[in-house]
Amino acid sequence: MAGSISVPERQGLQNGKSNTTALIVLTSLFFMWGFITCMNDILIPFLKKAFELDRTQSMLVQFSFFTAYFIGALVYFIVSAKKGDPINKIGYKNGILAGLFLSAMGCVLFYPAAHYKVYGLFLGALFVLALGFTLLQIAANPYVAILGKPATASSRLNLSQGFNSFGTTIAPIIGGYLVFHYFARWGQPLLNREGSPILTDTGVPISAQGVQLPYLIFAGIFLLLALVIWFTRLPRVEETYGIEKGAGALQYRHLLLGIVAIFMYVGGEVSIGSVLINYMNESVGLPEMTAKSFLAFYWGGAMIGRFLGAISLSNMAGGVRKSLLMTGVSFLSFMIIYFAVFVESGFQFPFRDVLPFTVFLVLNLLAFRLGRSLAARTLMVFSFIVIILLIFTLFSGGMIAIWTVIGIGLFNSIMWSNIFTLAIKDLGKYTSQGSSLLVMAILGGALIPLVQGAVADAFNGYHYSFFVPVFSYIYLAYYGWKGHIVKKI
Repeated sequence: MAGSISVPERQGLQNGKSNTTALIVLTSLFFMWGFITCMNDILIPFLKKAFELDRTQSMLVQFSFFTAYFIGALVYFIVSAKKGDPINKIGYKNGILAGLFLSAMGCVLFYPAAHYKVYGLFLGALFVLALGFTLLQIAANPYVAILGKPATASSRLNLSQGFNSFGTTIAPIIGGYLVFHYFARWGQPLLNREGSPILTDTGVPISAQGVQLPYLIFAGIFLLLALVIWFTRLPRVEETYGIEKGAGALQYRHLLLGIVAIFMYVGGEVSIGSVLINYMNESVGLPEMTAKSFLAFYWGGAMIGRFLGAISLSNMAGGVRKSLLMTGVSFLSFMIIYFAVFVESGFQFPFRDVLPFTVFLVLNLLAFRLGRSLAARTLMVFSFIVIILLIFTLFSGGMIAIWTVIGIGLFNSIMWSNIFTLAIKDLGKYTSQGSSLLVMAILGGALIPLVQGAVADAFNGYHYSFFVPVFSYIYLAYYGWKGHIVKKI
């Protein structure tokens, strides 16, 4: 089967007692690849200092990482078209295990990259790491979507993606502390071209072990997860259509437009997150250890919005009950993020500094009401709001501009899940093939940040480079409006 099952089998998956266990295990994967992906935002300022890179060169981190998604998914699609769907042959479980082992290998490669201080080796390690994530994305996303009723697929995927965003939320806090503070003090300091120690913005020398040891820890976690999954009984999705060959998924217009939508979404979200730490330093002089705390609210906003999306797009009865639950979850999640940042900062991060975020929380709740629990409509509404926030950023400055960028995270939240489920709708036997094409479109995370970095170099600053992602969200608004409609070419 290429990601789709017959009615009796689908009912078995919906009613099976192992579904909850499977969803919990899979959600741990979403958490880890969210955490590691957001570590790139910590790596960029680290490597920018270590190798004395310009803005465009530093964005090669994201280019290497997200290009791997494209190449890995392209190879998967070619094999699928010529030989039949690989995931269908080996099973979702084995596909996930292969992805975890490859990801662990990529993390281990950070050790020699930092030891020999070769930028190309860092980029190679990121490429291998992302190849593992490619397999995880192709296998896990459609598997979560079919672990229950089709009507609640977006809700289920938003829930798993919420924990993905939990990983991206705490990555700047924990990862930044490990790289720029805790492990930075271990070993010999890295030296610049003049032979002087390379320092963080707060004057702490950085060392090779600042990235070696964290990534060895991550490798161990991936191997541990592989062991857990090996002994976990996951519901089996059996073949019903036979091994399909050919590129049948390409006949669906809504999938083709969805591929572009994923490209635009990932590119826009990653590009904004990638420049935030450097932009905050450039704009208002925030050092990395402070800027990473604000970055946690950008990615934390995505986490909050995805949990709200899981509630909004679920089949929960009672509009008032749903609204109250969403409001409670929204502000409770915000306080959890603030508490984590407050503790990590040594109890020196005043609450008044994050009060502006509450304005965006209220706006986010109103946007969900306008979305009316419809995946496409919610995507369109959220895209329009992001466009407005980016325009505010371009025509303002200081902390106002920074907060309008941070607030975008709340509205990026549901986009991946909604685009993905809309794009694979009614693909039937071509679901996994369509999934590989959508994962291929993660290439946007490689190219759009590179374009924004080049524009920032051209303007000698990051501020006006924020017009680049505006075009991404214009397209996403279109996809939510008309592009998602199921139609064969």
